[in-house]
Amino acid sequence: VNEAYSVSLIEGLNNAGYNVNENLQTMYTGYLKTVKEGRPSGRGFMSGSGPVGELAVNPNIVNSMVNVTDAAIITIGRNSGEGSDRKAEAGDFELTQVEKDMIRLITDTYKAKNKKVVVILNIGGVIETASWKEIPDAILLTWQGGQEAGNSIADILCGKVNPSGKLASTFPVKYADVPSSNNFPGKVTAQPQQVQGQQGGAMRGQPAEVTYEEGIYVGYRYYSSFNVPVSYEFGYGLSYTTFDYSNLKLSSTNFSNNITITADIRNAGKVAGKEIVEVYLKAPALKLDKPENELKGFIKTRVLQPGESQTVTFVLDSRSLASFSPSASTWVAEAGKYDVRIGASLKDIRLTGSFNLAKDQIVKKESIALVPKVPVNELKAKR
Repeated sequence: VNEAYSVSLIEGLNNAGYNVNENLQTMYTGYLKTVKEGRPSGRGFMSGSGPVGELAVNPNIVNSMVNVTDAAIITIGRNSGEGSDRKAEAGDFELTQVEKDMIRLITDTYKAKNKKVVVILNIGGVIETASWKEIPDAILLTWQGGQEAGNSIADILCGKVNPSGKLASTFPVKYADVPSSNNFPGKVTAQPQQVQGQQGGAMRGQPAEVTYEEGIYVGYRYYSSFNVPVSYEFGYGLSYTTFDYSNLKLSSTNFSNNITITADIRNAGKVAGKEIVEVYLKAPALKLDKPENELKGFIKTRVLQPGESQTVTFVLDSRSLASFSPSASTWVAEAGKYDVRIGASLKDIRLTGSFNLAKDQIVKKESIALVPKVPVNELKAKR
């Protein structure tokens, strides 16, 4: 990406009126320059170098910083891109020992002086957090923020902006908990594959065939249906204020063509902010396998002042109720009871209701295509 400009974290903090310790900045700048000068430069698509390893911070450095600063910010970074799969190892999904030691040392030192520590996650995908998340005072997940990342992070840290994001991915406790961990990255086939247009057969000898056995249990659908503990659940996110949910209403208790769901959201705290409201559905599983919860919609409120309320509205149609039947190549809404769950996250359900569908509805018929050439032993839930 050829960006027009890029605001670094340090620039963003300076723009917000914060002073970054010059000695520490000089030390890191020198470290990065030395490491990068000793590495080969990337040539072309998918051939760039990996991220620079974290500088090992010793107690002398931290002790000298804690006396001249008001707070500490730790950034954990990961590169993300095409050309290689992620790995369940230190430096990727797992933190390195240097990173773990850094978080522990800095946090212990600053807390001894009653000073705060914030960890910023500048990452492109989920990482392991369960083993260390209780150590710092806060974690700010910025993903990969783009050109204005520095200014955006500073706005949240200083309270100019109230964070209102929610997780679109589950953060598992460990990699073995991921539903695809047993079959990914697959196996090397008899006929090694090569990326189209890539020179020299760089993909030869690499896993080239994978059978996706998760079936419908991808992401949060798996963790929820099989009661697998997680570090942070789907839809999770904190705010500088709190929100109350009330007055759930369904337009009918019997589904026909559609059903309207409304709820009132009130800012119960002392800071203006936005809330993302999520609606999940549990469908009957009489003929087809169904997950315990399926997200059917979400709405972000406008900025609500303390004490202010907003009514949010969701509309579910027949397609919202339907599941795919592979044997019939048809989308079917099964007859039975449907549980409606409104919440701030998958594990923070605030309001519940239900409605009934009197008989099965055929929603859409599909043509049969791309039939698997080998049997697929899909994961099934036991109800």
